[in-house]
This record gives sequence, C-alpha cells and structure tokens, in this order.
Amino acid sequence: MDSSKIENIELKFLTLKDYEALKEATLQSYGGLPNSYWKLEEIGKLISIFPEGQVIITVDGEIAGCALSIIVDYDKIENQHTYNDITADPNFKIHDPEGDVLYGIDVFIKPDFRGLRLGRRLYDYRKELCENLNLKSIVFGGRMPNYHLHSDSLSPKQYIEKVKRKEIQDPVLNFQMSNDFHPVRILKGYLEGDKASGEFGVLMEWDNIYYTKPTKKPSISKSVVRLGLIQWQMRPYEGLEDLMHQAEYFIDSVAGYRSDFAVFPEFFNAPLMARYNELSESDAIRELAKYTKEITERLSQLSISYNINIITGSMPEVVRNKLYNVGYLCRRDGSIERYEKLHVTPDEAKVWGMQNGSRLQSFDTDCGKIGILICYDSEFPELSRLLADDGMDILFVPFLTDTQNGYSRVRLCAQARAIENECYVAIAGSVGNLPKVHNMDIQYAQSAVFTPCDFSFPNNGVKAETTPNTEMILVADVDLDLLRELHSFGAVRNLKDRRKDFYRLERVKKK
Repeated sequence: MDSSKIENIELKFLTLKDYEALKEATLQSYGGLPNSYWKLEEIGKLISIFPEGQVIITVDGEIAGCALSIIVDYDKIENQHTYNDITADPNFKIHDPEGDVLYGIDVFIKPDFRGLRLGRRLYDYRKELCENLNLKSIVFGGRMPNYHLHSDSLSPKQYIEKVKRKEIQDPVLNFQMSNDFHPVRILKGYLEGDKASGEFGVLMEWDNIYYTKPTKKPSISKSVVRLGLIQWQMRPYEGLEDLMHQAEYFIDSVAGYRSDFAVFPEFFNAPLMARYNELSESDAIRELAKYTKEITERLSQLSISYNINIITGSMPEVVRNKLYNVGYLCRRDGSIERYEKLHVTPDEAKVWGMQNGSRLQSFDTDCGKIGILICYDSEFPELSRLLADDGMDILFVPFLTDTQNGYSRVRLCAQARAIENECYVAIAGSVGNLPKVHNMDIQYAQSAVFTPCDFSFPNNGVKAETTPNTEMILVADVDLDLLRELHSFGAVRNLKDRRKDFYRLERVKKK
C-alpha cells in the first residue's frame, strides 16, 4: 500500500462488532487455511476476560492487523508446551489475572498492509501493557518459516544462531529479534501442521525492566533521586562544636530541598588538625582520628532528624594501631555502614603512614543500590566494575585534591566510570586553604554529577556542576528508570556487551 495515500491509522480495542472483518482479515493473512480463524465464541470470551489484551489496528477504517493476548502464571506452563496447550480450551481457563507473564496467542498484519511497520505498533502496545500491568515479561511461541530450507543440515538451535548472526534470513525471527525479543528455548511439536518450521517453535521473550516483584511489606520505590553535594570550605574552626555547626547548616540546606543524600568530601574534618600542628604529620592525623567516632554518631543523629541519607566523606580512623581512611553511610532509618579507601596515595602512605583498606561493597538504600569510592579509588576501574556487577545505580566519590591536575584525574575518571558502568557518578570535594595544617594547605575542587552519554542524558555526560573553588551546595535529580532503559536499549550497552567469553573480572578470595 502507498503510505502517502493513508489518512488515518488507529489502534483500537477489539469488539464483537469487528468479528466478521477480523475473520476475513485472518483468512487473508494466513493464506485461506481452513480453521485458521478464531470462532466468535472464542473472541467473545477473550474480550470478556481480558479486553485490554485484544487489539486491532485499522488503516482508514479497515482492519489491517490484530494482536491477541492472555495472562498466565509462568510457573504453571510446562517448559515443553504446545500452542494447543495454551489455546485449545475455548474458555481460556489458563488465563490468570493474577499471573506474571503476558502470553501472545496471535498477531498478524494483512498482506496488503505489510511494510508499513504496523507490526511494530502492535508489539509496542503489548510492551506498554506489560509495563502498566507490572508483568515480568511477554512470551509467545514464534515460528521459523525458513527452517525447512536448512533442516537437513542444521538443528533448530544452529539455525537460530545463524539467524542471529545474519547468516540466514528468517522473516519472523528477524522481526521479533529486532523488536528486542530473545529466544529462550526450542518447543518441539509446538504448532501442528507447521511444516515450514518443522513443527518447531521458539519461545520468544521480552523482559520488562520495570517489573517489581509484589510484596506484602510496605516499601517506597523511588525513581527520581535527589542528590545534595556539599562543596566544603576548608577554614579554621574553634573546635568540634564549631565544625558540627557548619556541617548541620549544610545538611539543613540540602534537606530543605528534599534531597535524598547529603555528601561530604574526603577529610572534611581536617581543619581540626590545626591545634596539633606542632606535632609531626603522622601524629597529628592520629589525633584527628580520635574525633571520627563522635562525628559519625552525630551525623547519624542528623540523618534521622533531617530525614536524609548522609555520606560522611572520609575521616582517619585507627584500627589495631593501623591508620585507615574511612567513611560511613548514615541512613535516615538509623543504620550505619562503613567503607574504606582501598588505594591510599603515595603521599598518604609516606607522610601519614596510612594503610590500604580491604573492604569493598555496595549498599542498599531506599533510593537504589549505591557504591562509594574515596578519591584515588575512582581511578581504578576494576572497583567500580565490581560494584556495577552488584547492581549499583549511583557511585559517590568524596575527594580531596590540592591542584587542578589532581582534580582533573578524579573528574575524568569519574566520567569514564559513569559511561562504562551505565550509572550516575557524584563527586564532592573541598575548597579553600588551611595554612596552619601541614600537608593540607591548599584545595581545588569543582563538585559535579555525571551521567552516561546517550540520548536520555546530557550530550556531554554532565548533569550538573558547581562553580570551581567556591563554597556552595549542588542539588541535582537523577532518574534511575533511565538507567534501566539504557541497560537494555542504549545506543551502546557497555555492561551487556562485555566479552565474558574472552575475559572476566573477579574478586580475590581471602585466604
């Protein structure tokens, strides 16, 4: 059909008034095969039990195609089922409104209307229906109409692999795969009389990336998460109370914008070392470590009272007489988690005697799964990849850099981590000067939130950023649903396309 002559294309729910036209369209689509059309009582039953699952597409008022569906409990369908197992019962008792999968029982486009991409519209409708009903997936038994040309030399599995590699063209499988359906298993004897497919079917599946498993427990699932980054000014403080007053001021500020996270920089409490400046650098930082427990406890109390998750940046901590660079996640429900810097810089090791940590983990929060890496750790891509394999949505990087080239290393690596792990990355640093603290005299920072680079995200991968070297807060929203779409439908798919058959990354087991 000449598309330039079409005046109206409409997707509509099927009604009994459409039956005779539907029957004629079915016969034309299936080459006039006897019994290839649905009986009136069958269509009536489908409409009565699941009206939104039965749709037609019309072109200038004429039925051009149709899609029929039911809902099934996937666990009750045998792995090796046939088309008759699904459709033979005219009452469709297999339909289960409480099921978890949308099963496609028929879809066709009349020959006169093929080439207009109308089939894609029917498939897109099914996908939207699956998402709206919170079903796990769409499945159906697909045909392999060109298999008979290769059945003497290829098994069904080999045939499908060659279709995937574009070595063989199969009009049905090619179309289904181009619409993001993937083969699950071969169904032997699926459609009786389908000689072209050797009576084999292919169970095809499309996964609903937005599916959430029903639970009886009350829960809040956030899609849009608000981040509050604190670009902290290094300045002299009279003591701990003075420092905590400033910290609470910023927490109050980002909480006032209903942020879900408040993020402090690495060593934000370093000004307290000024009173120990007469000591050696290594002794002074061990004195600073004595504040870490109390600061963490007070930040945890603030996270509860201001209803915000707080990432404490990092602070020195002494464990069994060894010095570490650590931080804490203070959730707003009162729970606390600890993380460690795994790669200390040469300067940290040389001047302070700081030790590498040995603890890497992702954290579940009420705003998705997060990871936290302290400054230099962001420059080692293996760490964030391990966290991505855990399902990390947001990577937080508290940092402290004294020069612009040091900052550039953190920034550029953080942007790379966002792209390669298909996640958001938020970096928060300190600005200002501490002339009375050895080894901490100058700071350079521009805090920012980075995204992957794809159509749903900023072209340059920068969601938001602060003014360089200025004390301020940065509040930015990130949409976790966009990450789900990227994982499956991105222009590139860095996580899915990894050659796990060629290389792999794994943690070393402790002896």
